[in-house]
Amino acid sequence: MTHIATIETVDAEASDVINEPRLWRNNGWTARVIKNEEDEGWAVEMIKDGEAEPALVGPWTMGRDKKNPKPLDVSAFQTLIKTASEVLRRHEHQLYAQLHRKLTIEADGRPILVSLDIVPDEDDPYATLSAEDADGEPLAAVRVGPNFKLSSASATAWIADEFRQPE
Repeated sequence: MTHIATIETVDAEASDVINEPRLWRNNGWTARVIKNEEDEGWAVEMIKDGEAEPALVGPWTMGRDKKNPKPLDVSAFQTLIKTASEVLRRHEHQLYAQLHRKLTIEADGRPILVSLDIVPDEDDPYATLSAEDADGEPLAAVRVGPNFKLSSASATAWIADEFRQPE
């Protein structure tokens, strides 16, 4: 029984792999060579499994006949996976940086780490403004609007106001 299940699993995985001149699917990614709507050439789109939109769309090389696209191959597919993965990583880092800000303020001769963490909920977006001392001990936390602007001035004012709810 175990042997049959293993064969079925391998067959299911193998059926997910596609290696065609204009379509490759493997390792959680699909590369599709498409007609470039903006000019005479071709483009390639990379879509991560489970995503509706491509992570990467870029120009694709013409074939030798200067009419049809160059076929996808292992090397090109691996390069496309690496490039698309890097695009997703940069996007995630950018989003994280937009939603989580930190800065250190000197107050009464001691450093205080002030953080703003935004929760982009569709129905009720909000942010948490928090402070901790140099040892990581929490000093305060308050809920603020998602559009609260964390700056040295706003953090200093919050600390000076003894961590009361900012207006």
